[in-house]
Amino acid sequence: MLEPGIESLIPTLVVLITAIVLKRALEALIIGALVGFIMLQQHLFMSGFLNAVLQSISNETVGWIVLTVAMFGSIITLLVKSGSASAFAGSLTRYIKTGPQALMATWGLGLLIFIDDYLNALAVGSAMKKVTDKLKVSREMLAYVVDTTAAPVCILLPFSTWAIYVSGLLESNHVAAVGEGMRAYISAIPYMLYAWVALLMPPLLASGKLPLIGGMRKAQARAAQGQTVPLGFVEDVDADDDKLSDQGRVFNFVVPMLALIGFTWLFDVDILKGAFATLVLIIVMYSAQGLMRLHDIFEHSLTGMKSMVEVIAILIMSFVLKDVNDQLQLTPYVIDVATSWVNPLLLPLITFVSLSLVAFATGTFWGLYAVALPVVIPLANTMGVDVHLMIGAVISAGAFGSHACFYSDSTILSAQGSGCPPMAHALTQLPYALIAATITALGFLLIAWL
Repeated sequence: MLEPGIESLIPTLVVLITAIVLKRALEALIIGALVGFIMLQQHLFMSGFLNAVLQSISNETVGWIVLTVAMFGSIITLLVKSGSASAFAGSLTRYIKTGPQALMATWGLGLLIFIDDYLNALAVGSAMKKVTDKLKVSREMLAYVVDTTAAPVCILLPFSTWAIYVSGLLESNHVAAVGEGMRAYISAIPYMLYAWVALLMPPLLASGKLPLIGGMRKAQARAAQGQTVPLGFVEDVDADDDKLSDQGRVFNFVVPMLALIGFTWLFDVDILKGAFATLVLIIVMYSAQGLMRLHDIFEHSLTGMKSMVEVIAILIMSFVLKDVNDQLQLTPYVIDVATSWVNPLLLPLITFVSLSLVAFATGTFWGLYAVALPVVIPLANTMGVDVHLMIGAVISAGAFGSHACFYSDSTILSAQGSGCPPMAHALTQLPYALIAATITALGFLLIAWL
């Protein structure tokens, strides 16, 4: 393993530059990972790369993600093919008459589905894209609103998977006593500034108080002409969908969606078990009503799984890049550089900015928390900085990374659920994420000085 140094930034810089040039996340991740293994193993780089891919595939967390995403692919496809999604969209358009209203409805639905960011990202976009299409809202805008109500919402509510995970870390790192981790987490919620700022931006954008910028302005102009889907992007749309939409019922959309939330909660916030139980429920419901033949249900389920192949490949490659960055010790390097500038008044700001760069570059957030909290909290205690403020800075950095990183799971899944190419979503939302990050950085500076 190499000593931490500036060269540890090279693979991630290659990924970012390649992603911007090619506007493709998967190819960029593969190229960046190969560059990393060339640095680590020279002429044996191919073996190192393939071994890392195999290890990622066999990783329990990756396996859980793959199965969860595949289940969601089946659920979404069945909701669409049955006409249930069209029926739901039709019912909403009786009350939602304008694009801004559709965006506010999307934002509100995102606030309600707060249990898990995966559940939020996939369910909200799938539920709303037919509505926003009819009202000429671009898929990029939809994906941005969906992504903004994924991780930011989940970290602000103490009933989510993020809160449960971080509260466990706080206990294991002796920031809180056993059984008191959630109390410490709740005390830090007011300081999770990035989530608060990011969450307020979609309403401002929908109401016109925040202007359209760059790629988002172009996307909305294109949608106003009737082209809501990015040019060149082909969705899997069956010619029979319109026929099925005539027999679709709102009931057959709403019940599975509510069941998905309920089952996930019932199974101790395990979204994989919740998704599997929901898929079984859909199969039983649609078969019992004669809405689809059993053979067609399973065919559509497999089609839905296939539609998630690129998403799954991107997620696997993001874990391979994480392995490269771990071997190059990227995170310790950035933390060491940042803490060398430490001043008590600047500590929250430096923590947020440096860890945001790590999260944006690596696409890892929960792992970042596990690495950063044991370093940051003792430093805060030594320098007399409020611990809850520092927890808020660390968590805010992870939320920014989840929101802004081109190849983060939240970015990829929000794009998939909204029917938008991942890079089109990432590039159009980046200016808004950076605005929120800038306001957050100023907020941490101001709070530390007060």
